[in-house]
Amino acid sequence: MKMVMAIIKPFKLDDVREALAEVGVAGITATEVKGFGRQKGHTELYRGAEYVVDFLPKIKLEVAVTDDRVEVVTEAIMRAAGTGKIGDGKIFVWGLDQVVRIRTGEMDADAL
Repeated sequence: MKMVMAIIKPFKLDDVREALAEVGVAGITATEVKGFGRQKGHTELYRGAEYVVDFLPKIKLEVAVTDDRVEVVTEAIMRAAGTGKIGDGKIFVWGLDQVVRIRTGEMDADAL
């Protein structure tokens, strides 16, 4: 099993959610986060004063999937979240040792 974590632009959340539903993803966790990468933020003008916004708003998505679903899920996220511009985000994948559904005690793939 794998955990797929994606950092995306906030306005792409609905597109990504729909794309994941189309490939059969049953559940996702979405968190509002702030951060920056190569784009290093941007400057804004507020009441005549210019200031630097270092941390930009992003959405962090987390999806637990079986090993055979990783490629389909990452491709769906890439397709739905991509704009072709800087700041589209990143996808990280790492292994899950164990998953337990609290309500039933089901383990691993059955718990997903």
